[in-house]
Formats: sequence, structure tokens, C-alpha cells
Amino acid sequence: MTFSAHAGHDAVLRARVALLSSQTLPARQEVAAYRVLVQVGPLAYLPLLAEALYEYSRQDFAHLPETALALRAEAVAAARRMYSLEPARDRLLITALDRYREQLALMDRQEELDAVEREMAQVAAGSGA
Repeated sequence: MTFSAHAGHDAVLRARVALLSSQTLPARQEVAAYRVLVQVGPLAYLPLLAEALYEYSRQDFAHLPETALALRAEAVAAARRMYSLEPARDRLLITALDRYREQLALMDRQEELDAVEREMAQVAAGSGA
């Protein structure tokens, strides 16, 4: 086993232990753990990562709109990846897009807002919703 493989295994183990601990993790640590675990179990952890990123943006970065937007964009990327793996998970993507849209509206970024709304409509139409 190479050092890098061992380090990856250690990171996964630490992430799992952190999430299973009896104490509530700060949002930052929860996001960090899910970012690691997505690499080994995307179907299980992408939805959890998307939700944790939203909470992190809301709790810790409400006063920093650019950072909050970047975290919500990462949540959308996780939801898109999940949707590509499992198209029945369209609600996850629509929710992530809606939360991203909310931040864009707060920042008055109309052009990007229009693109997100188009994508939401396209995903909703594809699901029959």
C-alpha cells in the first residue's frame, strides 16, 4: 500500500468517526467529512454534502455573500452529480438550485438568476413535475 492510499484510508476513517461521534459537529467539520466520504460513496454522501453545504453557507457565511454563493454553487454541483448518477433524485437538484437562486437574488445577479431558473424549469419538465 502506498502512502497516498494509506492517507486516503485514514481520511475516510477520520471522517466516518467524526460523523458517528456523539457530539454535534460544527458545519465546517461536517462539510469536510462529507467532502472526503463523497469520494468513496457518492450515492450515499452527495445528498448529505449538498445539504451540509447549504447549512454551512447559511449559518457561517450569511454575512459574506460571495462565500455563501460559492458554497451554494458547490451544493448545486453535488446535486447535479447525484442527478447524473440517479435521475430520480431531481428534487435534490431543484432544491439546491432554488437555494442558489435565493442567494443570487439577494446579491441582485439577474443574469445568473435567469440561467438558474431556466435550469430549474428544465429539470422539473424532465421529471414530469
